[in-house]
Amino acid sequence: MRPQLQPQIHRLTCAHPGGLHQIAYREWFDDSTGHRDAAPVVVCVHGLTRRSTDFDSLARAMAQRGWRVVCPDMIGRGDSDRVTQPMLYAVPQYVSDCVALVARLGVDSVDWVGTSMGGLIGMTYAALSGNPIRRLVLNDIGPRLEWSGLAQIAAYVGMVPVFTDYEEAAAWLRVRMSGFGPHDEAGWDQLTRPYLKALPDGTWTAHYDPAIAVPFKALSQGGAATAAAAVAVGAAGGQVASSVDASNEANSMWPLWDAIVAPTLVLRGALSDLLSPDTCAGMKVRGPKARVIEIAGVGHAPTLIAQDQISPILDFLSE
Repeated sequence: MRPQLQPQIHRLTCAHPGGLHQIAYREWFDDSTGHRDAAPVVVCVHGLTRRSTDFDSLARAMAQRGWRVVCPDMIGRGDSDRVTQPMLYAVPQYVSDCVALVARLGVDSVDWVGTSMGGLIGMTYAALSGNPIRRLVLNDIGPRLEWSGLAQIAAYVGMVPVFTDYEEAAAWLRVRMSGFGPHDEAGWDQLTRPYLKALPDGTWTAHYDPAIAVPFKALSQGGAATAAAAVAVGAAGGQVASSVDASNEANSMWPLWDAIVAPTLVLRGALSDLLSPDTCAGMKVRGPKARVIEIAGVGHAPTLIAQDQISPILDFLSE
């Protein structure tokens, strides 16, 4: 029996103001499908407090169909370095790291799958002139974010308790993952085990730097989405800034969305409190005029483990 496909683990040195850091990434490819250098490349980027292992099911399915799939741990998460300046945990630095990653891969174009924060990074990258993104998949994220959903995230991000054992930590995390929808035990284990980190004294905690919460919590309720839009527009070199109208585009990233030309698929958890049906309706008629698929029984965000969440992505990226 053929062993289950596993990724290769690599590290990449990136620059930030004042120094260097390394990001780790998982690269998936099935050599039985052809030559790695000729394979289409997909970059998959995780959400705010998550990590690259979230994409293991999707990446394995894609690799077995001939894709080369690259899944980074963004700075401050998983096996990537942490930095001493918390305000670097923001979209401009993430995009810079991803530009370096694509350059490392040595390809002219990539497809992009981004969950939540990973989708914001993808949107910002796709709005840049000369970007390499051929097709874009956004998982429960868009150009306007609902404050109720942002408040839910703000309530827990950076709160990283220390637990006496793995079982206690896993039970705590299971409660916080309720929005992910139903999973079997294997699915929950895939979402839980890589998230938790054993400390030298035998206790357990989350894998990420609690300081990733600093930029996020710096946003006030009234200015949260507007500030996010400013970050994204700034990362795009100001090229979409001229279309920002504070009265009509307030609390949104619609100008950024309007700059995207790559064909785009949006997955929305039907119970999501972050991406609204009204925003999805606008995404269908503005910018890249996205296709939108709702995933029943799921909030923020679909985990891309179940086949009915994987198949639409395979179909879209195969076009």
